[in-house]
Amino acid sequence: MANISLRAVRKSYGKEAVVHGVDLEIGNGEFIVILGPSGCGKSTLLRMIAGLEGITSGEIAIADRVVNTLEPRERGCAMVFQNYALYPHMTVAENIGYALKVAGVSRTERMARIKAVALSVSLGDYLDRRPGQLSGGQRQRVAMARAIIREPKVFLFDEPLSNLDAKLRVQMRHEIRRIHNRIHATSVFVTHDQQEGMTLADRLVVMNKGMIEQVGTPSQVYDLPASVYVAGFIGSPAMNFLSGQVDRAASAVQLASGDRIAVPAALAARHDGALVQVGIRPEVMGLVAAGHGSLDARFEFVEELGSGRLHHLQFEDLTLAVLSPDRPDLTPGQICGLTIPPQAVHLFDATTGKRLDPSPVAQTVAELV
Repeated sequence: MANISLRAVRKSYGKEAVVHGVDLEIGNGEFIVILGPSGCGKSTLLRMIAGLEGITSGEIAIADRVVNTLEPRERGCAMVFQNYALYPHMTVAENIGYALKVAGVSRTERMARIKAVALSVSLGDYLDRRPGQLSGGQRQRVAMARAIIREPKVFLFDEPLSNLDAKLRVQMRHEIRRIHNRIHATSVFVTHDQQEGMTLADRLVVMNKGMIEQVGTPSQVYDLPASVYVAGFIGSPAMNFLSGQVDRAASAVQLASGDRIAVPAALAARHDGALVQVGIRPEVMGLVAAGHGSLDARFEFVEELGSGRLHHLQFEDLTLAVLSPDRPDLTPGQICGLTIPPQAVHLFDATTGKRLDPSPVAQTVAELV
């Protein structure tokens, strides 16, 4: 196992900066997921850890050894790529054992290790096949077996599941997590898929425009998003946002429409008069008769999710989503009331987008993590 330290790491291509002074500490045996949209710098950060990209400034240390000037092969990392990067003319066994062959490991020892690793990823019956004879999920297992056999200190995953269908992605997520739990290597996994991040990570690192927005457990990031960006990026369906001003006297946020969204009195007192973005997750809202909720909105359409329904409603010029296990019989154009529990409201500064402070329920949840 190995810890990883990133200290003020920057990367620029000419005058264009793509990573802006990242600081991050990754513990021995930890599974870290770096999450963010395309172009946020997450893959560049991973490639700098691997040594495939040089850093412009800062310091990267693996197992307490600064590796800035070390070649990739000297860093003790194994990388699993999105495109598998298998040799098409080699068998599965030859692909898995190639690094051992290059290292001069005897054929007898090499084959013993190949068979053991292949069994661990359910490839024992496929060792004589070539990559072109395998499914996408099987090819990804070969790529993982090739990394495992090197017994690396660090596993680096660069969006390895992007080319798989939805069912295979779920299966491979479970496989990756099982392998991590078994071999206890430090793992860094890059993805734009928040579901992958939430299900795999010990801790999430949410990136935006080359900077880290938030680091925390999946529950902490979900329950206490540090910014509007994180709140909108984490969670499916996405959080609803409305603009308003905190009114201490009413213990509420006053919207431009004249409607009010109740918030805890202490929260309103601390931020009286502040212009805010109100964040409300779809699953905490409820549907009631018009005039009996915090807001009235016009029902537009519903998405059937099997376990519940996602209702889309129009409020002013915004579309709000309400996730409900119930199946009310609503007609397009019907006016509905929306209930919003005060303790479930998230408040963000309207100018900076930063969280003002935790809601009491979210704070309690985070403290229990």
